[in-house]
Amino acid sequence: MAGTDDAGLQSAGVGEPTPARGVSNTANAGDTAGEGDNSGAARTPTAADASVASISTAASTPAAHAPSTPSGLSAVSDAIAALTVTDATREATVAQLNADEESSSLLDDGKHTLPFITRLYGGLVMVLGVCAIPLIIYELTYSIRQILDGKVTIDALALPFILSCVEVVVLIADAACMAVFGIQLLRSRRRHAARWAYALMPLTLAHGMLSLALEGFGTNLLGPFIQMTILVALSVTLDPALLQERQLQWHLKRMDDREAYDKAVQEDMLGRDQSGKGYISLDYFNIFWLFVVGCVVGLIIETIYHFVLVHEYQDRAGLLWGPFSPIYGCGAVILTVCLNRLWRKNAVLIFFASAVIGGAFEFFVSWFMEAAFGITAWDYTGQWLSIGGRTSGKYMVFWGLLGLAWIKFVLPYLLRLINRIPWKIRYSLTAVCTVLMLVDIVMTLMALDCWYSRVSGVPQNAPVTQFFAQHFDDAYMQHRFQTMTIDPSKSGRMA
Repeated sequence: MAGTDDAGLQSAGVGEPTPARGVSNTANAGDTAGEGDNSGAARTPTAADASVASISTAASTPAAHAPSTPSGLSAVSDAIAALTVTDATREATVAQLNADEESSSLLDDGKHTLPFITRLYGGLVMVLGVCAIPLIIYELTYSIRQILDGKVTIDALALPFILSCVEVVVLIADAACMAVFGIQLLRSRRRHAARWAYALMPLTLAHGMLSLALEGFGTNLLGPFIQMTILVALSVTLDPALLQERQLQWHLKRMDDREAYDKAVQEDMLGRDQSGKGYISLDYFNIFWLFVVGCVVGLIIETIYHFVLVHEYQDRAGLLWGPFSPIYGCGAVILTVCLNRLWRKNAVLIFFASAVIGGAFEFFVSWFMEAAFGITAWDYTGQWLSIGGRTSGKYMVFWGLLGLAWIKFVLPYLLRLINRIPWKIRYSLTAVCTVLMLVDIVMTLMALDCWYSRVSGVPQNAPVTQFFAQHFDDAYMQHRFQTMTIDPSKSGRMA
């Protein structure tokens, strides 16, 4: 009888050798399923785990005791049944994943055409791109002939001429990419269209910035803004990889995020880079709040520094509303992104990297403000290692010290501070604050543009310019931005 029961157990797959393989395979399957979870969340025990434990217990029981414990057979049977259900569920899940992957590849093969409105937009984009290239070349050739014939006089070293040449190159590249992008939309090549949309985004951004520098803040920016909005929307909806990712992870994302959040809190790794390559996780939540804190802390430091140096309080804010200095916020984000993987490196390396990055960023901001609005916010002419008055060795050293202190000392405490925002409101609060910050930035740019127009003697006839002239006149702007002076002759705008 004992031999019969032992043989029955072995034939059922619960003998000593077989359960060991079954447990190993089940564990491996669980590990494989968990490899896709980059959040590092702890795996919740499932029915399969309980079943494996039951089989292990049954397998570890000597065969001689099997007749005396007939309930053990029923427990083993239940465990096998549970494993069968789990395996069937796993097979169904794998089949669904394969079906989703196949449908994603079919979408990219052009067998599933895009909506008519999308293909119509693709046709218009293709026509505009194809027609824009010869028109730009014709205008360029005509301008060159005018210059050679002496009908137009230019200064080849003038900033407006240099920016105009750069804009022509950007427009030609943009038109060529738009033509290819339109063809991919017409052919319903989703993956290729998404890639060309990604390529067009930086070109559209460059076009908008050049247009802002040459023509100011007005309807000239409407085209790049609409194009960027459409590109972002299409890149999100076209890319099959993004579609598949949303289909597979949408229902589990919130649960996985919460489990990862709880696990990170327990391990004191909240907001940290779980891969270990960098210090901080470069997600939007962390980046946005680092920007906000950088704006505020940078403003406080600069205000105190100026007060100690000249014994005078001066408003150093950079936006219309709030205690924000966006140059320090952007600087904090840039230093964090660039130095994130250097947080374990030697302090000397971090110092020099911060000095170079901060000096280059300060130079670019000074140049852009002058080219776009004729604004001079600081002038370091005559100082040690001054580069065009836009940055200097002294302030590059300051940037180096700030970057070193930021990465080595401030960031760990700051990360704990911003991650004290409760889980239930962290994303909604971030979204609301993002909208408010964008409104503040856009209103500041429009106010600066209208200030420039008034100083330049441009009539303020439009309702928008009259609104800013009434609520943000020259006296208000000069009081708010006490470090800024406007000289239209320094700007790169076309007359």
